[in-house]
Amino acid sequence: MVLAVIGTGNMGRALAEGLVRTQTLEPRQIRLHDADQAKAQALAKSLGATVCCAPEDAVTGADAVLIAVKPPVVPAVLSRIRPLLDTQLVISIAAGVTLASLRALAGPAIALARVMPNTPALVGAGVSAVCFDQADAGQQSLVKGLLSACGRVYEVPESALDAVTGLSGSGPAFIMLVIEALADGGVRNGLARDMALEMAAMTVYGAASLVLETKTHPAVLKDQVCSPGGTTIAAVASLEADGLRSALIRAVDAATRRAAELRQKAGPNA
Repeated sequence: MVLAVIGTGNMGRALAEGLVRTQTLEPRQIRLHDADQAKAQALAKSLGATVCCAPEDAVTGADAVLIAVKPPVVPAVLSRIRPLLDTQLVISIAAGVTLASLRALAGPAIALARVMPNTPALVGAGVSAVCFDQADAGQQSLVKGLLSACGRVYEVPESALDAVTGLSGSGPAFIMLVIEALADGGVRNGLARDMALEMAAMTVYGAASLVLETKTHPAVLKDQVCSPGGTTIAAVASLEADGLRSALIRAVDAATRRAAELRQKAGPNA
């Protein structure tokens, strides 16, 4: 198994590092290419992977190709490597570039996977949603195995990817605001800034872990913290009065709508 990674920005780097960290692939099984050669060389050196000066060199003889470039660059990349594509599986993490667009660019016979990852993949705690076109069961399993090196993987219909973008794609930014605000609250009440920030981040991490590991609904876990007449229920009442729930729902709605707008604006071959 040889994976060609075209684009070594944040997400391309996160996936390559995750594959090596989890021993999903050995460094010798990864080929890296980036228009910024210094960036690709630095990552290759840190991983022990192979750096390629041209995308054609990375793709030749590879079993799968990860397209991890910015969406406007996808057509140029695929036009260069299309003559070399045969049995390779093409995996795209370019936001908003649809399977139909990838099909037009890659050719009629290539197996495709479109993925929406998120930035916590950088620390192995990401969410990746994936949909496929003309990929057999073995290829689908391969993609899911590669993505699982960086977190949890969900197969969804392509029609759900705008909503995935609104929730898990944009969601980390929402939670960063929550962490920052919690820390500010701690500082306002006398805690040192560094301590407050770490406490806030760990509180969010711990609460999320409780939901995932116990598989208990958040409402039940919330109620376990809210003693009658206590501090937490007073704070929850304040949050409800200020519209926290509706603000977060509207944020996901807004991000989902914007994802759809950008996808439509990109057109059929973006």
